[in-house]
Amino acid sequence: MSLEFSSYENLKAIGISIGIFLLFLLFRKIFVKYIFALLVKLGRIAPGEFLSQLLKAYEKPAQWLFIIIGIYFSVKFFPYFNNKDPFFLKLIRASIIMLITWGLLNLSSASSLLFKKINDSKYNIEFDEIVIPFLSKVLKFVIVAISISVIAQVFSYDVNGFVAGLGLGGLAFALAAKDALSNLFGGIIIITEKPFSIGNWIKTSSVEGIVEDISFRSTKVRTFDQALVTVPNEKLANEAITNWSKAGKRQISVHLNLPQEASQDKVKSTIEEIKEYLKNRPDVHQKTIMVTFDQYKDKSILIYFYTKTTDWGEYLKVKEELNYKLIDILEDKETEELVPCPE
Repeated sequence: MSLEFSSYENLKAIGISIGIFLLFLLFRKIFVKYIFALLVKLGRIAPGEFLSQLLKAYEKPAQWLFIIIGIYFSVKFFPYFNNKDPFFLKLIRASIIMLITWGLLNLSSASSLLFKKINDSKYNIEFDEIVIPFLSKVLKFVIVAISISVIAQVFSYDVNGFVAGLGLGGLAFALAAKDALSNLFGGIIIITEKPFSIGNWIKTSSVEGIVEDISFRSTKVRTFDQALVTVPNEKLANEAITNWSKAGKRQISVHLNLPQEASQDKVKSTIEEIKEYLKNRPDVHQKTIMVTFDQYKDKSILIYFYTKTTDWGEYLKVKEELNYKLIDILEDKETEELVPCPE
């Protein structure tokens, strides 16, 4: 009889335990659908953007908090588990610390209010697009490091002993981390000297394209054929970097070969017509337009000027339109068709 009673009590306790957990899942759904939605609306009304950013950062962690609390209270009624077990309590504490860390990582993202406020502050502190992602990664690294340290202490792990151990094996560690440290310092050099920013068109001996991201180890460059090239910061910092986005203009040089029977008058009129065309283009630098009879042997005209744009697509468009114009000029003068040869 007592065995049946004990079995009934256990089943009852298991049912209560499952019911409590399901109740917290219901609370989680109500929280997301009603309470959190109301808080978000209040955050939008409230002065400043901090409350809204805070709620957005902790939306997912708050949902998981209901699950952790549900597990904690449901386990109290579960007959086959000791809810006062020290390891279990440490797991609950560590889980809560991880949720707090999760929210802080969301707040420290590159697009967060923190960096926006610094840029808009009255202290004239301004970060460009390449510094913000790097600082965001540094801040995230610090948050994760502190979080791991706190969790280690929750599990009674001697962090000081670990640091001391690193000191004893410092030489081996330094040798193993040599490349990582070189790339880190390379990234710092790129950040401080600012040879380029995210979105710039750069050219080095190893890569040419648009800068997409910079991290502790490497810089990602998207080439014009859409390949993503990852260059170690140490290598990039030691290379000559041409930043076409900061050039302000880009050169176009074309040799136009006229037919050998072309007369002097036709050569001169062709040169004048090309000059007139370039002078009337708003996307061409007017200070450096050179159209000259360059080589007698090939009846060659040198066309040399700069575009105002450094955008690759716009630059190619100017070049294409020039080639079409050259064909029109030569056809109008009843000369033979030719193909301009870019140098």
